[in-house]
Amino acid sequence: MDFIYVGEIVNTHGIKGEVRIISEFKYKKEVFKKGFKIYIDKEKEMTINTYRVHKMYDMVTFEDINDINDVIEYKGLNVYINREDLKIDGILDEDIIGLNAYSIDKEIGVVTEILKSKAHDILVVEKNNIRSLIPYINEFVEEIDLENKKIYIKEIEGLINED
Repeated sequence: MDFIYVGEIVNTHGIKGEVRIISEFKYKKEVFKKGFKIYIDKEKEMTINTYRVHKMYDMVTFEDINDINDVIEYKGLNVYINREDLKIDGILDEDIIGLNAYSIDKEIGVVTEILKSKAHDILVVEKNNIRSLIPYINEFVEEIDLENKKIYIKEIEGLINED
């Protein structure tokens, strides 16, 4: 099974087995819906019964659980999904991390992480312990070639840290 991290159960809510999840997962509307299977700490398979948004939290209940005592043990644990269960037309952050980054035909490093910001995501590209921060938007990213594990960045003066 190919697990994808979607968030963390940070607390329970009420006495009927609802949990609070903090998630920045891009496709959570495809995940947090009735009947979708999630995995708590990659071990415990659960099926979502209800979903709602409350403040900054994704509030979820699970099938066959109606009591706080049945979910309190999950507080602080991570939530995952099986990649095969996610039916989307798009690229996940997990697909980008680890790709070799190129500008024209010159390798500039490897994508090591994706930072979240209010405006847009930022690719962190590292080479020889030097980090370059590249906005993850069409103006800077020319092409993503998942088959060859490459991402092509537009040549813009000052964008790539070469010191």
